Amino acid sequence: MKVLVFNPGSNSLKFQFIDAFPDAWGRKNALGTLEPIGKDARLTASLPGSAPFIDENLPIDNLGAGAANLLSKIDGGLFQDAGIRRIADLDLIVCRVVHGGTRFREPVQADQSVVEGIAALDDLAPLHNAQSVAIIRSCFETAARSLPIIAVFDSAFHSTLPEVAYRYAIDYELAGRHGIRRYGFHGISHKYLMLRYAELQGISRDDVDIVTLHLEGGSSAAAIKNGQSVDTSMGLTPLEGLMMATRCGDLDPAIVGFLSRKEQVDVATVEELLNKKSGLLGVSGYSPDTRILVQRSDQRSQLALDMFAYRVRKYIGAYIAAMGGARAVVFAGGIGENTPDVRRRICTNLGSFGLDLDDARNMEILDREGCITRSSSRLHAWVIPTEEGLMMAREAVAWRSRHI
Repeated sequence: MKVLVFNPGSNSLKFQFIDAFPDAWGRKNALGTLEPIGKDARLTASLPGSAPFIDENLPIDNLGAGAANLLSKIDGGLFQDAGIRRIADLDLIVCRVVHGGTRFREPVQADQSVVEGIAALDDLAPLHNAQSVAIIRSCFETAARSLPIIAVFDSAFHSTLPEVAYRYAIDYELAGRHGIRRYGFHGISHKYLMLRYAELQGISRDDVDIVTLHLEGGSSAAAIKNGQSVDTSMGLTPLEGLMMATRCGDLDPAIVGFLSRKEQVDVATVEELLNKKSGLLGVSGYSPDTRILVQRSDQRSQLALDMFAYRVRKYIGAYIAAMGGARAVVFAGGIGENTPDVRRRICTNLGSFGLDLDDARNMEILDREGCITRSSSRLHAWVIPTEEGLMMAREAVAWRSRHI
């Protein structure tokens, strides 16, 4: 089936045209990005391995407007080299949604009720869900309205978390009244890494016991036992867990009230500080990008990198203990796939778990699959570039095949 995949971030939109199958990985025919939101937004699109055939400024107020513009370009014939002459050539559109709450635990065909349900969760993922809603509504309002639009949820893979892992130690009735629990995110990526690791090792998904690390602007770790997510670092919202590009990750919750009182600002202002002005950017005072920070020698930049690695390493140790052991640690995401210096820092002191980093392999493996530990390691470290688009397309087609 020919599938258009929309993968929105908080300030960007990735899209892919994929020939997809319900039980196998598909083939990417074209891919592109639109970022950042605003007057400086730029739309690029290319065939795999080729120079962009679209590269233009496209000022937009939200990603819904960007999706509408892209759909008009499809009907204008700009993607015919990817096998799509018009929207009618597509079989499905799939859109990533970050937060599905407890209602959405598997892919679902979007209708007005589903869109309202996604929008109702916006306060739990304020940087993301609204963008997905805008994209889906744009599809409803264009020629794409005749196509099934499948929503795939980042939180769905973590619906298998046991209660001991997902429940917070707050008043039981209060938590139930407001749906306060650990949901987890990046599930599309973590599920892909689990399935791909099983393929690379020639084992059943039921035998997959690994710690997966999705490390980029937003970062998370997952403990996967017997092929299922049993714990993950993000929680009620994507703010909890690892230190990230601009998000603080774990911190004493009393800090929110403390800063509100000391700075004489409301809670919303503190939440914006923790989401957009913390993490690598907040500590370094220079950049949220590890590629830039590793080139700097100043104390704060190095501190930011060491803190990032230290917190990832703590989660690895905790998850190995919680699972009673693991086969491997899997690195993915822009940082995990392309920044050997950060991988080296993370793997420091994991020798007691049997991880023996091969420095040469670590430096060589960039943006491709490969093992970066010595063959004698008891705990291996792998780099597996994540493929959220392929995972979403496969999920959507599998859902469609079950509901035809």
